[in-house]
Amino acid sequence: MTVGTVLLHLCTPGEWRRWLDTGAVAPPSLDEVGFVHLSTPGQVALPAQRLFAGRSDLVLLVLDPARIDGAGIDVRWEPGVPTDPASMRFPHAYGAVPASAVLMVLPYRPGPDGFAAPEVPEPGAAARAMGFEPSMLRRGASAEEPVTGGVAVRTDAWPVSRMHNRLLLDRPDRTDPATVLAEADRALTAHGLHPNALLWGPGADELADGLRAAGWSVAANEAMTAPTTTGATPDAATVTELDHHELRGFRRASWARDLPGTGPEDLDQLVDRDTGDDRVLALHRLAVVVDDRVVAVATLRRDGATAWLDALETDRAHRGRGHGRALLARSRELAAEHGCDLLALGADVDDWPRAWYRRSGFTPVSTHVEAAGPRR
Repeated sequence: MTVGTVLLHLCTPGEWRRWLDTGAVAPPSLDEVGFVHLSTPGQVALPAQRLFAGRSDLVLLVLDPARIDGAGIDVRWEPGVPTDPASMRFPHAYGAVPASAVLMVLPYRPGPDGFAAPEVPEPGAAARAMGFEPSMLRRGASAEEPVTGGVAVRTDAWPVSRMHNRLLLDRPDRTDPATVLAEADRALTAHGLHPNALLWGPGADELADGLRAAGWSVAANEAMTAPTTTGATPDAATVTELDHHELRGFRRASWARDLPGTGPEDLDQLVDRDTGDDRVLALHRLAVVVDDRVVAVATLRRDGATAWLDALETDRAHRGRGHGRALLARSRELAAEHGCDLLALGADVDDWPRAWYRRSGFTPVSTHVEAAGPRR
């Protein structure tokens, strides 16, 4: 699929979160005029500027027309409002659009002169995987501001979480190490936050080398994807879905072991931060329970047709018994049950799970870099 074939729907993060639960994009316009307003990438700035001028919290749902058609939804190209160009025809979907037709969710911000035509990446596996976490972080952040090469996000509720307070640099070729350090000081350190950055795209490796030379720690990660699967598998039958509080003890003990000396309040933040993520996309907390005790866990995040597997971990005393394989199998099934066709994850290129995921059917699609500086 190319960028020119996708359709867009403009909405707020809150609206999209509700539609994730119902499984369909069904705004008030569906009842009011009988269709869902859609746009092409070249058109969407017109309704954005007309309806949402000055708003900085919008998102674009990137839709696959073939999946809309496959759901039996008629899309008609019709005139917009009288002030639109007379020759312009907008795509109108005459029915609720399935959430599974949403390939990506792109934050959409106005510039100094208002909304402009967005940069929509070609929605292949690499773009869907790499865009997943940054989109989630931007939608859940308390503050976002432009920095050279990307944006910075800050999340007031979780100041200890580096993931939720960082520079997101999708154009590292447009910046340099000295500028990154200065931007991190301004956007993060000045707010009492740890300087760190996520880098991906052209120039990421070169920028990472420069940050390493400046004293930052650098770790490369592979984004990997696999198709989801339908139908029950024997391994998956051992997995159950629990709520946050039922998994909290396992997660807290894991963080305490991995970060010795971390204070109780900081541990609480690291354990509870995914309750904030749950407000912008759908989370499934999966576990294997043996003798009434949680012995293995994983988190599946859903955002339209794309799912992300995170924090898969087995208690050391219970490793080698197939619990990780069961969690992986159930994640692929559960994602498919909700209409996701792609399951993605991130794996440290220097750690053993990367090879395990490859043997389990995951294919590397891109590389990103996590970099963190010393506290100042």
